[in-house]
Amino acid sequence: MKLSGRIKRIVIGCICLLYALLFVYASVSKIMDFERFQVQLSQSPILSAFAAWISWAVIGIELLIAALVLYSRTRTIALFAALSLMSMFTAYIFIILHFSSFVPCSCGGILEKMTWESHLIFNLFFVLLSIIALVLQNQIYQQGVRKIKMQLYLGLVFFLILISILFMIIVYLFSEQIIHHNNPFIRRYPKSAVILQGTIDVKFNSYYFAGNSNRTIYLGNYTDPLHLLSIDETGSKKTLKLHFDHRELSFRSIRILIRDNNIYLLDGTVPCIFRGNLQKREINTELKGMPTFTVAQPMDSATIAFRNNTGKNKTTVLGIFYAGNLPHVRFAPHLLKRQIDGIFDSDGMLIYNEEMKLFVYNYFYRNEFIAADRNGSLKITGHTIDTIRHAKIKVAYLKNNTERQMGAPPLKVNTLTTTKNNLLFVNSKVPGRYDDLKHWSRCSVIDVYNLKKNSYVMSFVIYHNPDLKVQDLFVTDTHFYVIAGGDLMIYDLGDLLRDEMKIALEKMNGA
Repeated sequence: MKLSGRIKRIVIGCICLLYALLFVYASVSKIMDFERFQVQLSQSPILSAFAAWISWAVIGIELLIAALVLYSRTRTIALFAALSLMSMFTAYIFIILHFSSFVPCSCGGILEKMTWESHLIFNLFFVLLSIIALVLQNQIYQQGVRKIKMQLYLGLVFFLILISILFMIIVYLFSEQIIHHNNPFIRRYPKSAVILQGTIDVKFNSYYFAGNSNRTIYLGNYTDPLHLLSIDETGSKKTLKLHFDHRELSFRSIRILIRDNNIYLLDGTVPCIFRGNLQKREINTELKGMPTFTVAQPMDSATIAFRNNTGKNKTTVLGIFYAGNLPHVRFAPHLLKRQIDGIFDSDGMLIYNEEMKLFVYNYFYRNEFIAADRNGSLKITGHTIDTIRHAKIKVAYLKNNTERQMGAPPLKVNTLTTTKNNLLFVNSKVPGRYDDLKHWSRCSVIDVYNLKKNSYVMSFVIYHNPDLKVQDLFVTDTHFYVIAGGDLMIYDLGDLLRDEMKIALEKMNGA
């Protein structure tokens, strides 16, 4: 049945009115809560890299289309624009559902209560409405002076849809590249990156993570170094006494570390490193020849990565100690880059990645970390997503330049760091571009990086008592642990992080 020109105009008018109402409502709701809208865009796996200008562009385009679609002289171009915009929105949701690494929160306004699947159907409905309106509009033109063949007209309509979809795919690919490798300091917070399993009261704030073995984590104690606290997967606690006979040494800063079934006692001020058997809880073998060190990490039973201040002008330097029949040390002065004084500006945290067989050093005062092998060869130079590439510290020289100390409070960029498989977890102290500053007093932000790809992965938030300081972090294949004051918080790793680890582990094992 053929529709009369009057009915066609009524249908077109109704569709245009629906579009005008939709876009006015959507744009006004975004303006009313613009900061939230920008934050939501910044969490999008597709648009986060362009959130600053897209947030304004979308509002402007929606209002412009809403105005143009109400006037007969501009209605056709407005309908084409509406078709293109809704096609982009539809492609965006399809990519989110089928290709995105995670599904973010939906946008506000009328669509906030919809699921992403409902949102997709809603958009497809409006795409169909715009196509109907354009076809009817062309039929009216064919009865007048502006004639376009229907086949050509429909070809133009579907070509515009294709171009809009391709544009969104290109935006997605560019955004992924920018966010993961050239990040403009925009954090992504996927849902359920970690899930709080429980909190254990360990009573004292002097605990740190010594390591794990056979699904049990071990906590060392700075004030009682020869006792360990073991906690299994059920949360059961047990205090273990270590047997160590060399108490005549002038210990000042004992630290206990565990690697598989080996247990190490380290004190860089003596200096000494002893190794023992975890099951027997005996520490009896001295690794002789170790130089003084400020921090150290066992890489295997006879190889220790360490840091000390024996570089030129007493600057910080990394090295590797090889125990055995002929103990020797290999310094790697090329690994740490001096910016100001070579001491404070090079301060950082040394950890060991057992799966990749690399020691990782993360600077405290700049957005950089490195990873090297047991020969001291640099394998990775990476950057955290903040923009502070140069340490913002002031060094005061005292007693005829023989002593140095901080001349002003420094800007700390990264603090605690831990690693597992291909992932690096960094506790950042610098708020991101769209981070809520109100939350920073009562939470800690953990940024996650993929060492294999040298890329940013995601971020998550750890909430804790604002009066308590987060003292240490630890991660296993399944859990993420936090010590804050006398609390041990246990988090399950979400599917996104487990999958990120699993894929990399399979590749490392040649699967």
